[in-house]
Amino acid sequence: MSESQPLPSVGSAQIPALGLGTAGLTDDVARTLVREALAMGYRHLDTAAFYKNEGPVGQGIADAALPRDEIFLTTKVWFDQFHSDEVRASAEASIARLGVDYVDLLLLHWPNPDIPLEETLRGLNAVAEAGLTKHIGVSNFSPAWMANAVRLSERPIVCNQVEYHARLNQDAVLATSRELAIPIVAYSPLAQGALVDDPLLTEIGVRHDKTASQVALRWLVQQPGVCAIPRTSKVERAKANAAVFDFRLSDEEMSAVAGLARPDGRRINPERMAALWG
Repeated sequence: MSESQPLPSVGSAQIPALGLGTAGLTDDVARTLVREALAMGYRHLDTAAFYKNEGPVGQGIADAALPRDEIFLTTKVWFDQFHSDEVRASAEASIARLGVDYVDLLLLHWPNPDIPLEETLRGLNAVAEAGLTKHIGVSNFSPAWMANAVRLSERPIVCNQVEYHARLNQDAVLATSRELAIPIVAYSPLAQGALVDDPLLTEIGVRHDKTASQVALRWLVQQPGVCAIPRTSKVERAKANAAVFDFRLSDEEMSAVAGLARPDGRRINPERMAALWG
């Protein structure tokens, strides 16, 4: 991946198909990873107020000294800040910590059934109207929540960021996202490391001279309307994660990888997801 070989992009917001996830990265690690990822060609960065690393992420962006419009920067509003005025305050605080004038995408981090979604979206739309974000979206929204958000929002909902990897079947979310023309941004795309030595992925990787992790990421970004944001604390792993656009999985391989899904495949807060999604 390099500046001469731009990443494919997805959806109306032109989200780069592969990004750097930063959950759990703090201080100098976050700063270094962001700087080095941008140097090697990444142009999609994902953070959140809840991660408490927007400052170091912003420092990494500043260190890279790229034109701001070359970077697709996402942050998120935590669900305890979903009243309309709180959404604006959260966005302003995130932008200040990042040291930028705007973000490219502002997401609602989780659904909050205790605050009317219409009110939250009113605040989110107002942030976009004020020029603090170019695009708005959601995260961890079920198909029903996603459809409701699209109905209630004045501006387009440009993505739903959800946990998605080969061990977690997300067919229902994907079907709704395609019906609504909303891309999926897959977080924890390697199932928090559970896929890095998977035998099937390793076997497929041997055919393509790739690692199991690279096969898992390729499986995601090869699907229409799907981006992936792998998180790593190691520069060399970030470089390897980016090397997934020079090969293609066969239809048979895509189906085989999909067959790895299992009922207990969810890694991120399954109890909360069950309560919210029903």
